[in-house]
Amino acid sequence: MNPITHGLLGWTVAQAGDLSRRERAMVTLAAVAPDLDGMGILLDFAAGRHPSVGAYGAYHHVIAHNLAAGCVLALLAFALARRRWVCAGLTFLSFHLHLLGDLVGSAGPGGSLWSLTYLYPFSPHRFVWEGQWELNALPNVLVTVVLLAVCIAIAVRRGRTPLEMLSPRADAAVVSALRARLP
Repeated sequence: MNPITHGLLGWTVAQAGDLSRRERAMVTLAAVAPDLDGMGILLDFAAGRHPSVGAYGAYHHVIAHNLAAGCVLALLAFALARRRWVCAGLTFLSFHLHLLGDLVGSAGPGGSLWSLTYLYPFSPHRFVWEGQWELNALPNVLVTVVLLAVCIAIAVRRGRTPLEMLSPRADAAVVSALRARLP
């Protein structure tokens, strides 16, 4: 799935608990954090390698797409949060929804499937789902559209958007504009 979709999903999950803005940001970032292992693509470009045979191909969906990474993120959230258990639980859930999204909706062009090494570094076993749809397939677009609609509804009802993590002023302006246009 697209990192923006992962972020919207994580922010939506963060609304389930009575969390502070900072805690909601932790839960949201947990939904995007697994894709940090895709940063190897920068090394590949710098070295003139094709990403499929370089660091990106070797490490994306491996280093940060596993149970150990999810546990580390949940422990960090537990250590940094005021509502420790709620924030850690939602962080763990948000992280795993990223993995689920990748497992069902991250096929490449031509049907190349992504696999996950969920038990890495303890086991090299890879999990894959044969029904995976492509990144630009209609189901991924629909998930993103539905999440955007949910974010708009939350903005109107609760007075916040995902922009709250970047700029409270911009967030307030968007909320104000949405409330002026929507009942």
